[in-house]
Amino acid sequence: MDVILQAVMGATNSVRAMLTMRATRAIAIVCNEAQMLGATTEIMMKHIRLAEKHSRSGWFYRRSLPRLWFTLLAIAAIALSPHAFGAEPLKTKNILILYSFSDRSIFDPANLKTALRAQIRLDLNFYVEYMEAQRFEDEAYRVSLAETLRLAYRGERLDPVIVESYPALRFVVQYRDRIFPGAPILFKGVHSGRINAQKMWPGVTGATVPVDIQGTINLALRLHSNTNAVAVVTNKSGFEWYWLAAVHSELLRHQDEVREIDIVGPADQQLLEKVAGLRPRTVVLFQLALQDSRHPAMGVSDIVAAIGQRLPIYCIFPALCLNHWGIGGVAQDDGEENALTAKLAARLLYGEPPGNIPVVHGTVTNHALVDWRQLRIPEAALPQGSIVLYREPTAWERDRKYIVAAIVLIVGQSLLIIGLLWQRARNRKAESVLRESEKRFRVLADSTPSLIWMCDQRGKITYLNDRRLAFTGPDPQAGYGDTWTAYLHPDDLERVLEALSEALKVREPFSMEYRLRRGDGVYRWMFDVASPRMNGDESLAGFIGSAIDITDQKLAHEALEKVSGQLIEAQENERSRIARDLHDDICQRLAVLSMELEQANRTADGSPVATQQRMQEIRRYCSEIADDVQSLSHQLHSSKLDYLGIVAAIKGFCKEFARQHGVVIDFEEDRVPPRLPKDVSLCLFRVTQEGLHNAVKYSGTSQFAVAIKGIAGEIELVVRDSGAGFDVEEAKRNRGLGLVSMQERVHLVHGRFSVESKPGMGTRIVVAVPVVIANQSSAAARRERAEAVTGVV
Repeated sequence: MDVILQAVMGATNSVRAMLTMRATRAIAIVCNEAQMLGATTEIMMKHIRLAEKHSRSGWFYRRSLPRLWFTLLAIAAIALSPHAFGAEPLKTKNILILYSFSDRSIFDPANLKTALRAQIRLDLNFYVEYMEAQRFEDEAYRVSLAETLRLAYRGERLDPVIVESYPALRFVVQYRDRIFPGAPILFKGVHSGRINAQKMWPGVTGATVPVDIQGTINLALRLHSNTNAVAVVTNKSGFEWYWLAAVHSELLRHQDEVREIDIVGPADQQLLEKVAGLRPRTVVLFQLALQDSRHPAMGVSDIVAAIGQRLPIYCIFPALCLNHWGIGGVAQDDGEENALTAKLAARLLYGEPPGNIPVVHGTVTNHALVDWRQLRIPEAALPQGSIVLYREPTAWERDRKYIVAAIVLIVGQSLLIIGLLWQRARNRKAESVLRESEKRFRVLADSTPSLIWMCDQRGKITYLNDRRLAFTGPDPQAGYGDTWTAYLHPDDLERVLEALSEALKVREPFSMEYRLRRGDGVYRWMFDVASPRMNGDESLAGFIGSAIDITDQKLAHEALEKVSGQLIEAQENERSRIARDLHDDICQRLAVLSMELEQANRTADGSPVATQQRMQEIRRYCSEIADDVQSLSHQLHSSKLDYLGIVAAIKGFCKEFARQHGVVIDFEEDRVPPRLPKDVSLCLFRVTQEGLHNAVKYSGTSQFAVAIKGIAGEIELVVRDSGAGFDVEEAKRNRGLGLVSMQERVHLVHGRFSVESKPGMGTRIVVAVPVVIANQSSAAARRERAEAVTGVV
């Protein structure tokens, strides 16, 4: 039996090893294609674990062993089946990465490989080739390179070919039928200006990147604000000529600020001599790619370093000058670009045709990259999102662990000493601080002009300042406990108690107004603001409040309302006087003059025709003057308002107003009392005048409506139009005089005033005046309210 058990365990270990080396990878692929095979794998692993757990029990031999062998046979059949995983179940995917340039310090495939492996759950085999795009102008070189690549990868199936930058893409598109026919092409790092979105090569897709030349120029001019010239250093190759033209186009935007200097040539001493002739306040824009096959006496890195020691140098591809005395430039985020390339490659590797994958344009973020060692200005001046490289560690970053250990040791010893001294002095100072704090509070409370009080959590008064005690009378104990309620006005007592009770429940600040009896027996209006007091355990200790006397302010407000009413009343009296003078004097005399002229015209026997026409014109002019003066009289004060009532006055005004301005006014009245107080009638009449004048002036329409109705104990007036409308809130902020005048008139008769309007939706003015208040004497009502405010009876 032990021999059988050892054989079973050996078989189990063998199966596990096989799954680890081969079957586990196969099952992972199968699980991506069919859930049933994944479930089978789970059953197999479950039985293997069960076999290990019960390998020493008899139950294993009776129950688990037959199931285990059955599961092993099923897995073996699946793994050995030629159709389980497709025609090529475990074939590795080959990816060729072609870089346009040979500088390996700029193009490092490690990050791209990491992104591809993170995105693609397959076995990936990478090939990397570096080319020299500076030599692509030589057709023989391109043909030779194509033949070399063909021989190198003639036995490999490439899925896909990833090309970096436009020179490599152009080379691959030209020679791919010879090198790797049928392989999908995926490009990255290609400027969008190089790609024709309307005409894409078959079998080619990828993602373009925004080469932010303008961003690099703006960065240079931002960090060197006194720059008056930009020198562009580049080579004569076709690749550099393209970017030189792009730089020219971007610098045209700054032609009023800086002038452009082009220095074109190979990286040699002659180029340095040209740069040496540049004047100060010049920024160098460097664009020379390194060529590994050439090793001149002075390389590109030496040129960058020599220029950077004399003038600020930037690159539209920052990798060319960073860490070589260059300040930097604006470049795309490599992490985002690699992640996007990995997503597109995954779609190709999982079988999606390149023609179904559209080219992705300009989704990669650009960042300003600068060399910290070359900065001569604070980092705060850099654009937001800039990345600072090669920053030297501070003393804290370099020796942090030693500094922390020393600080901990010193602080520990200091805390022990301070703790002993502090504990000794704590008890001595606590009482003195408490006494001093209480003394300061009492001095502050007694010197403030407010009436200060404090209560406990039940609402009983525990403290009153000297000014509060002096206000209520000579008794020093008056107002403590519950006796403070005896000083409140009876009409305010219930409201104040409810407010205090609610505040004790919710523990929130509150404010209120009430009347408090002074020592001489006069009630004064108080404005009281209170806030909760908390104990050390956050429980409610009570409230502390501060009250001020606002009686004078209330009286002043009432007096202001009274004065406003008197001013308007005086204005109306003056208008009435002027209207009487115009109507009874000027109009009568003009009428007499008109009749005399008419009589003279009749008696002028044998007068010339011209004289008669002149007399007719004089008569017509006099009649028009009389009409105008009469209209003015009605505007100043309508006699119909006094003798015929509000309905006839408004109706007559609407008729006359419509005739003068050539508009249509629909008038409607319903259940209006025949007699209203003079101030109410005058208010409604003036609101109608002001509303129609504003409507004609601003609405842009000729259709208006006026309605006056008696409803629910009120007189309601509505003036509306369907014109342009306006923003009511903006008009209130601007404090238009018309709105203020109408609102003030309505307020004096205790009515409600509202304006409903929106741009393009017309305007509706609504006034509602209570009939009960309208039937009272306004002067008597104001006197009664003033007496109620002061508390004098």
